[in-house]
Amino acid sequence: MTTVLGGVVAVLSAVLFAFVGQVLVQRLLPVPLRQSHNSAIGMIYAALYTVYGVTLALSLFLVSQYFSAAQTTTESEANRVEDLYQLAKQFPEPDRGQIQTLASSYARVVIDEEWPLIGQGRASQGSPRAEELASELVERIESFDPATTGQQNLHAQGITLVQDLQDNRTLRLLQSREGIPPILWVVILAGGLFTVAFTFFFGMESQWLHRLSAAALAVIVVLLLYTIYRIQFPFTGDIRVHPDALELVLHKIERDNDA
Repeated sequence: MTTVLGGVVAVLSAVLFAFVGQVLVQRLLPVPLRQSHNSAIGMIYAALYTVYGVTLALSLFLVSQYFSAAQTTTESEANRVEDLYQLAKQFPEPDRGQIQTLASSYARVVIDEEWPLIGQGRASQGSPRAEELASELVERIESFDPATTGQQNLHAQGITLVQDLQDNRTLRLLQSREGIPPILWVVILAGGLFTVAFTFFFGMESQWLHRLSAAALAVIVVLLLYTIYRIQFPFTGDIRVHPDALELVLHKIERDNDA
């Protein structure tokens, strides 16, 4: 289901819940009875929506941080690939060609093979081929035997870069399946249900105004919950981190090879 279609279904479900719930409470509890308890209900509801509002805001902040961190990690990983390719130009042959080939192959495999695999929520996983290429890059650079002081510096830089690449890849794989903890989902879903349902017990003379007010609150809550759900896994779904940075690096490498 696409993000837009899912959002429409979520909004319609929220409106239906608000209308049906308010109608049922209206039939079971007459307006005068509810009006006589508005003050007490209002005090309890103020505490409820304050606590829930803070919890929902923190949850949304948490997933937005996940998303931003995933973007940063992807860009950093792409930068390390490019840095390794450029650094390899200063290595003697055959190390130069081998490192550059491994770097470009790694970028291609991550884009074509690994990206779909990390877009499966909690079931996300890495590509064995990408892991193999990353290990070969580490082995190729670590096995380089520097003959001069300049080559020793290149060797040290290469080791630092390839370790950063490995670290970023590992972090990206962890971020791909992190998501919101299940216990927190229980809290924010139950909190949303209680927050909206509690409005049904207020006594208002205009029943249509009451229903519209409850529906408006339900729509806002559901849209926020739906947003959290759609972006909790930064590499999954329609709203996700794309491998644009890696594609740009690969384009630069291919253009460099053609020059």
